[in-house]
Amino acid sequence: MSGSSPNSIRPLPPGLQKVAIEELNEVPSRVESDIAALKEWLQKQPHLCACLEDQFLLSFLRGSKFSLEKAKQKIDRFYSLQAVIPEVFNDQRLVDNAQVLEIIRLGVILRIPLDEEDTGPAVTIIRAGSYDINKFKFQDIIRVGSMFGEIMMLEDDNASVSGYLEIMDMSGVTGANLFALQPQLLSKFSAYADEAMPTRQKGIHFINVPKAFETGFKSLLGWFPGKIKERVSVSSDPEAIFERVPKHYLPEEYGGSKGTMKDITDQMEAKLCSYRSYFEDCQHFGAHDKLREEASVLNPDESHFGVDGSFRQLVID
Repeated sequence: MSGSSPNSIRPLPPGLQKVAIEELNEVPSRVESDIAALKEWLQKQPHLCACLEDQFLLSFLRGSKFSLEKAKQKIDRFYSLQAVIPEVFNDQRLVDNAQVLEIIRLGVILRIPLDEEDTGPAVTIIRAGSYDINKFKFQDIIRVGSMFGEIMMLEDDNASVSGYLEIMDMSGVTGANLFALQPQLLSKFSAYADEAMPTRQKGIHFINVPKAFETGFKSLLGWFPGKIKERVSVSSDPEAIFERVPKHYLPEEYGGSKGTMKDITDQMEAKLCSYRSYFEDCQHFGAHDKLREEASVLNPDESHFGVDGSFRQLVID
């Protein structure tokens, strides 16, 4: 993994530390013992082969507001539910995969750097109309997004403490693009992100939605699980992005002053390459339900996935 040693804990900036204490129940003097308790539990689970790096485990504790039992459940779901989405979580999730690199270079996904003192959520822009749907499937885009989602939870303190926003830029989107969105996969992955990822999703905001599609596009939101649907907004207004992200954070192509999209994609490619060993290790991590000693953590009342891990068909309004 990039950065500091696997078992060192990165200190938070003062502003984010204050948020972590007040909103996530973090007690700085107890963090190391909390991590140790979660690690000890994981090492005793015969069905789980998991990353045991301290910063990785800390992200799950923060994502569970330092409830050890909830952190156990979330990290179990993190690995168990990946097996239900094989079109995303497969052997193509490697840093030198040609398709992964091409998607990064196209600027389909842009991670927006924030100022160090900013305590707000992390921001990612997804440019839904910027790739050739005859060459890439939506699952290929989601796969790359999942990789950066894990990098984000490992090293983006804003994401770990304050959550993240996704800006879905629909510029240039056609009816064919919408048809290629694979709404069932979108729904399934959104549920996985909500139930299993330790970073908290604070909103999904669709901008530059073509007016001709605006009404029909809103019906697509029926595929999102209810709790997630409440965090979604849809707008055809090109200025809508400035309601969510300060203008000065954005690249020049979006009216900002933080370099160009090419600058961002170059940084993202270099960042991904620094995680070579992590994603190679991920090929061996996972859950093996046949070895599970306790009942599944997939409580039917709390999960969009069945007890066997199968995804439940949502009722569309």
